[in-house]
Amino acid sequence: MKKIIFGITSLQIGGAERVLIDLVNKLCDKFDITIFTIYDNGKLKSQVNKKVKIISMYDKSFDDYSRLKKIKISLKLFFYDKPPIGYDTYVSFLEGPITRLFSKEKKHKKIAWIHNDISRVFGSGIKSKLKRNLDKRVYGKYNEIIFVSKENQDDFNNLYGSNFNEDIINNYIDYERIIKKSEEKIPDFMVKKDIPVFITACRLTEQKALDRFIRVHKRLEGEGLRSQVFVLGEGELKEKLQNEIDECKVNDSFILLGAKTNPYPYIKQADYFCLFSYYEGYGMAIEEAKILNRRILITDTAAKECIEDYNKAQVFENSEDGIYEGLKQVILKKKTEKDFSDQKNWQEYYEQILEKVISIIE
Repeated sequence: MKKIIFGITSLQIGGAERVLIDLVNKLCDKFDITIFTIYDNGKLKSQVNKKVKIISMYDKSFDDYSRLKKIKISLKLFFYDKPPIGYDTYVSFLEGPITRLFSKEKKHKKIAWIHNDISRVFGSGIKSKLKRNLDKRVYGKYNEIIFVSKENQDDFNNLYGSNFNEDIINNYIDYERIIKKSEEKIPDFMVKKDIPVFITACRLTEQKALDRFIRVHKRLEGEGLRSQVFVLGEGELKEKLQNEIDECKVNDSFILLGAKTNPYPYIKQADYFCLFSYYEGYGMAIEEAKILNRRILITDTAAKECIEDYNKAQVFENSEDGIYEGLKQVILKKKTEKDFSDQKNWQEYYEQILEKVISIIE
């Protein structure tokens, strides 16, 4: 049985992490699979099939280390640490440190997965420019680079050129698990039926642009256009965002729920799933909302590729005013029509993705 190792920063709650777990749980009967994480104690660790081995370089989560220790770890990862040995295929499943670490493997097949706009994911400072310059050589060491969307591939090629062996594979999701888990009861979650209910699920980072969502919500509330907003997720901006919510005096209608290992019952109860990011990959959370047959509202990012064949979605201009104008029209036209099914053949769709992944990692 072929030995495959997938590398990722951690198994904390996030889009790429969920995709990886669904993928390895489906592949573990065909391959001997190991997940290698830089940091341990991820909340999604318990969802990994027992057949899949998990090894970690550090036994704590990233947030448990001091700033100085984080810098030391980053330098050690880049200059000194080596990837585990004894595998037939090495798959770096996320941009950043794990991609740099796995690039040091010299004897066996290496694949890099890219889930984001690589030109923006590391910011715009001097340190980010240094990373981008170093990463061009790093990606050149991989046998194949996989993108989750065409736009992400174009962003990468505009930055690094197209002299790489590349392919596009949309995110794999265990759709049956999502439908089943969405039926679980959450008695403490109360939504108002007389106003639109918006929900988003994301990391609380700059990329997701939740600060402008808060400002837009305050503006609409001030005009008497009422709604409820719920945010599922954790991240480094949680305290800052809560302070903005407090300052805007929208505590009762814009609510940070924190991360949930099962977000699907929450998404299912909302009227609309939103993702108003500055930039995105393919948008795994959007795919989940599609499976749950939700109405979807997004900004103009690469994520629009995953709603091209979905009739219950709208794309807003990627600006604060664009989100305001879009939400204003949605609230004014509070849905009166009955929900309708917009489902594709999920089984066939995801089987095709799985077959493509297998052909690449074998």
